Amino acid sequence: MIDSSSSNFDPRRDTECTAIANPAPLPVVIIGAGIGGLAAAADLATSGRPVIVLERATAPGGKLRTVPVANTTIDAGPTVVTMRAVFDDLFAAAGERLDDHLTLLPLAVLARHHWPDGATLDLFASETASATAIGQVFGTRAAQEFRIFCGRSAAIYRTLDASFMQATTPSLLGVTGGAGLAGAASFRHASPFVSLWQALGKCFTDHRLQQLFARYATYSGASPFAAPATLMLIAHAEQRGVWRIAGGMRPLADAIADLAIRHGATFRYATSVDAVVTHNGRASGVRLADGSTIAAAAVIANTDLGAIATGQCGEAAQRAIKPASLRFTRSLSAVTWQVVATVNGFPLSHHNVFFSADYAAEFHDIAQSTLPTDPTIYICAQDRTGAITEPPIDGAERLLILVNAPAQGDRATPDPAAIAALWHRVLTRLRAAGLTLDIQAATTTGPVEFDALFPGSGGALYGRDLAGWRDPFQRPTARTKLPGFYLAGGSAHPGPGLPMAARSGRFAAQAVLADQP
Repeated sequence: MIDSSSSNFDPRRDTECTAIANPAPLPVVIIGAGIGGLAAAADLATSGRPVIVLERATAPGGKLRTVPVANTTIDAGPTVVTMRAVFDDLFAAAGERLDDHLTLLPLAVLARHHWPDGATLDLFASETASATAIGQVFGTRAAQEFRIFCGRSAAIYRTLDASFMQATTPSLLGVTGGAGLAGAASFRHASPFVSLWQALGKCFTDHRLQQLFARYATYSGASPFAAPATLMLIAHAEQRGVWRIAGGMRPLADAIADLAIRHGATFRYATSVDAVVTHNGRASGVRLADGSTIAAAAVIANTDLGAIATGQCGEAAQRAIKPASLRFTRSLSAVTWQVVATVNGFPLSHHNVFFSADYAAEFHDIAQSTLPTDPTIYICAQDRTGAITEPPIDGAERLLILVNAPAQGDRATPDPAAIAALWHRVLTRLRAAGLTLDIQAATTTGPVEFDALFPGSGGALYGRDLAGWRDPFQRPTARTKLPGFYLAGGSAHPGPGLPMAARSGRFAAQAVLADQP
């Protein structure tokens, strides 16, 4: 309960209090300034609702964060924008244009891939260019298989876009029935009841292409050997466009926060919430870590579901989540190195992937809660443009290097010695590909650090694991069992990733506005 003796307790929530003439409306309080919370704040503020966003960090963004290294900063979370229409629509709803606040630059080369046998392949924004490149590296049959795969991934995307990704309360019946006969056929054709790895094995005869497109499972923090084949839709999402942002990714968070502020939202940073509080059976505010309270018309938690499940947002919030939503396996974590280095040898693009020799063994290691012996390595060369012909870089550049890892950060694993050994394996693999790094400065972030940044997560970066076709439908939606308490962020529907997290925030805002017109 809210302590009425608190200096900032609002007596208007007490039914025994004498009415106040023309009281100012209570704000919607949003816990967390990640992308979901920011999107919710922008929509609610645009609608005229008072909004207070409380963020324990010192800046907005959540996982969209930067890390200082030497005399610069390196993006240490998402590195590009996909499905940019989600953000265009967010700004358009406020009567503004995204392009007036950010410069989004399309990538011509979506990613450069390298295998231990020496094969290198670029995927392009142009499907035709990608098919040509695949044909040159893997042969005519592979190029034909790729074109068929593109059609299949596009069909899955069309089927699930309106019926799942844009649905506030999705269901399997809604996906298969609401999409009509053609949509239901497309959903069945996606082989949702088999793993992505199995489905791709039927798409491609060359295991390297199977491995390439199976990697899309990790975009949702899942193993391709368990994740549903419907994740093939990610390939189509990328083919619709991938953009980097001039000045780095953090300006996206700043731009959305500023949008909300222009419409009246208030942000309080370095402010931790201890619990959601209730009155008369509904959420009525939050108690801060310093013991003070803020009364609210509604509360939106843009936090990791693990934090709510472990009671870190209070007992009322914990009880508000359906038990089925709280019983889940964590998604992948990662070990990342933020590096300033001079690069020699292998010609990096903006996005680069160095595949392991045995993908099954890599994910078996992770499933056994150990760091992979032979990891797949992702490198975002943040000063590279993703152009077909990269301009030369003189001197040191900024790199984000990432390897998938188990989410055991709350158990203090992996330990520093294991991470140091992993770094040695990473550098050895890169040298074998012809890439050498003259490192000037570097920092490391592993599951332990991610768990500290995002309490309750164990370092998991994507919420719940997608270990089968049911899991996407088992994420909690915006509304909870506690009236006035709502969810947003990558742990909630429709899931992780910048555009999906933004949609979750907009879903939460829609629910608040519908429930409290």
